[in-house]
Amino acid sequence: MKKLFGRLAATLLALTLTSGFAAAQSKVTIAVGGGACLCYLPTVLAKQLGEYEKAGVAVELVDLKGGSDALKAVLGGSADVVSGYFDHCVNLAAKKQELQSFVIYDRYPGLVLVVSPAHTNEIKSIKDLAGKKVGVSAPGSSTDFFLKYLLKKNGLDPTSAAVIGVGLGATAVAAMQQGQIDAAVMLDPSVTVLQGSHPDLKILADTRTQRDTLAVFGGEYPGGALYTTTAWIKSHEKEVQALTNAIINTLNWIHSHSPEEIMAKMPEGMVGKDKALYLAALKNTIPMYSQTGLMDPKGADAVLAVFSEGSPEIAKANIDVTKTYTNKYVEQAKKTTGANPK
Repeated sequence: MKKLFGRLAATLLALTLTSGFAAAQSKVTIAVGGGACLCYLPTVLAKQLGEYEKAGVAVELVDLKGGSDALKAVLGGSADVVSGYFDHCVNLAAKKQELQSFVIYDRYPGLVLVVSPAHTNEIKSIKDLAGKKVGVSAPGSSTDFFLKYLLKKNGLDPTSAAVIGVGLGATAVAAMQQGQIDAAVMLDPSVTVLQGSHPDLKILADTRTQRDTLAVFGGEYPGGALYTTTAWIKSHEKEVQALTNAIINTLNWIHSHSPEEIMAKMPEGMVGKDKALYLAALKNTIPMYSQTGLMDPKGADAVLAVFSEGSPEIAKANIDVTKTYTNKYVEQAKKTTGANPK
């Protein structure tokens, strides 16, 4: 009988501890601007590795068409945090919307301006895009910003191309293959998938490597980050720190494991049927992932400079770019998690 009561007591204790742990888990909804895109892999991988739970936060990932949709979800109150491109924080600062990134996971944006295979002969340069239909993930997303920047940089009106929302994954590839659009701003794995069936794919601009990013922007240009409103950060510091710890641990995991091991952890639906192409794309993308999680102040300055060049509204807004990001939580993560980003 004593043994029976002992076992019951142990079971009740375990249940109490488990329910107590569950109660301690804060719930956070993260809106992702296109989960299948490798630029957002650290956010998804952190979930796959259980890093959010280890950090004490229960995360729901909501997969949306593009970064602008993810941003709308947070501003509208249906999500807490955006997993998207930092440049939205700068863009919205001009409209007096206070957004702040708190951990950076992409050192480069990874954006690629690609010509549709059916239009290779007629589009030789960015200047040839005037009057053409160009696909972006969603109007107002970072892919759209990138296109407008390149048009302006090449002496064209930023609105001279017709922008068509085609998403980032299979829908973008299909639109390109079917000739529904003349060109598109894409990201991996879609670019590599398209190259798999069209080896002579024409690329007009590429930001998947440090060298290419410097060539396009003249400096490093941060891409994916976790960001939200400054009000939410101030009222949810525990959750912000937990999310940061989870991403930092995931970045460390990425840089200490092989591409094959990383792919094995990703959801089957995101890897797709052609694992060889996904793996090739992943190998191309890994150097893009941050090793520190920190925002490089020069990178933030570069984002402001790019937007100021393409938008008179931003140029006149006197934006203090240092208010659009914080490194506070990444610095704290080094102390609390034992993680020591390189």
